[in-house]
Amino acid sequence: MQPENSQPNDNTNTHNFTPDLDHDIGPDMNTQEGRQEVRKATAASAMGNMTEWFDYGVYAVAVTYITAHFFPTEGGTFMALATFALSFLVRPIGGLVWGPLGDKLGRKKILALTIILMSLATFLIGVLPTFETIGIAAPILLVLLRMVQGFSTGGEYGGAATFMAEYAPDRKRGFFGSFLEFGTLGGFALGTAVMLGLQVMLSEEAMMAYGWRIPFFLALPMGLIGLYLRSKLEDTPVFQEIEAAGEAQQGGSLKELVMTYWRPMLTMTGLVIALNVVNYTLLSYMPTYLETQLGLDPNASLATILIGEVAMMAVIPFAGSLSDRVGRKPMWYASVIGLFVLALPMFWLMGQSFALAIVGFAVLGLLYIPQLATITATFPAMFPSHVRFAGFAITYNIATAIFGGTAAMVNEAAINATGFLLFPAIYMMAACVIGAIAIKFMPETAGASLRGTEIPDALDTGILAAVKQDETRTS
Repeated sequence: MQPENSQPNDNTNTHNFTPDLDHDIGPDMNTQEGRQEVRKATAASAMGNMTEWFDYGVYAVAVTYITAHFFPTEGGTFMALATFALSFLVRPIGGLVWGPLGDKLGRKKILALTIILMSLATFLIGVLPTFETIGIAAPILLVLLRMVQGFSTGGEYGGAATFMAEYAPDRKRGFFGSFLEFGTLGGFALGTAVMLGLQVMLSEEAMMAYGWRIPFFLALPMGLIGLYLRSKLEDTPVFQEIEAAGEAQQGGSLKELVMTYWRPMLTMTGLVIALNVVNYTLLSYMPTYLETQLGLDPNASLATILIGEVAMMAVIPFAGSLSDRVGRKPMWYASVIGLFVLALPMFWLMGQSFALAIVGFAVLGLLYIPQLATITATFPAMFPSHVRFAGFAITYNIATAIFGGTAAMVNEAAINATGFLLFPAIYMMAACVIGAIAIKFMPETAGASLRGTEIPDALDTGILAAVKQDETRTS
């Protein structure tokens, strides 16, 4: 990466490579072969994401069993949630390692490594001996495997989002990118569904003895399927273009990245705070909250989460497609404002009955969708292609480690300390305020080309280009 003389929002290109941005590169969506290739890229990205979040989903709904087998002492639930959070603290290290490598070696190679590490670590959790068997070594091994999982995830998510964003047609990036998050919800939902099915079929004694291990075993075949799908694809057209032009090796040190792109990194940090405090409160902490704090039956708790997740999955492609027409910023504003207004009422509603818990969770989940559906289309587009993987992975993972992975632990600790059951709603509202401020500084990139070594801008090649042209004609 070569330092630029001005902030990256201007149109000064300090590199020799200036591609023609007036048309897409890569698969031709007017042909059957082109459409099939984009669908394969979408499936390959989503499958890896599904494997990643299957692990997080299974761990979240298995906290009771994890506590009993690895932390059988007072405060065990908090320790189990802290172990969950610890994997997130390793994610920035993964981002620092995998991100620059992905910009230099290619997106595909890094994604092949991360999906194997991630699925293998999850599988091994299922075969770990318990505290009763090997004592303190059991939670230590669990922590180590969670750290491996977090390290690999530090490259997996940023790489998968970059891969998908660079494969998708510019005008349909929101639609195709939404399927990456469809995989996120699919992973959470599958983990919840498998655990619920086992709890229904097996006795409580059988679940505690061996049943809780079964979902972790499924991660390895899922990872191998994702690896197979990715092996059948070329690297992204955008990366191949900058590699051919000699721009793929321009990435420099972390200091250069921060000095040059601190504005988009800071803006993205604010967006990620809003995104992930809501995400991990709703999808990771909610099973524990409904069971331990509201006293909901374990099966009813999982059913509530599963129904809400399926409803979110049904809506997410439509939200992604809508963002291609109206832009990313209106979608984000609608989400953070809606969540800020309705968080408290919906959390209160969830404490009234099983039926109302389903309604409350579903409402909050659907309000969250406009953010979730547009991550893949929004975040990679905030950086130019030669630092896209690194800029995305490092920024996303640092913010997620601090504000996302700790959400369950913070909520549990605050409720236990104060007895205030609506604290998660307040926490979400505060995050939404930060997100609303960040949206103000967020560039609109809907429809913009991701090619070249400048930050994409919808005013140049995206949905705002026509508006800009009309204003020029009338002035």
